[in-house]
Amino acid sequence: MSSSEALTPQDPPRGIATPCIKVCIVDGATSLCLGCKRTLSEIGGWGGFTDAERAAIMAALPARAG
Repeated sequence: MSSSEALTPQDPPRGIATPCIKVCIVDGATSLCLGCKRTLSEIGGWGGFTDAERAAIMAALPARAG
């Protein structure tokens, strides 16, 4: 890395969109969080998913609420 690269300001990290509403209770029958309707594997992997993967999950959440 050159010295000019080191001095270049970087954009701040972009926040990750999440459906979490801080009501974290997993329903035993459905294995979905009662707050956000994600599975435990979706919750655990959220930070590592791509934007497209997170968008696909978020698009599926309204159908899970029924």
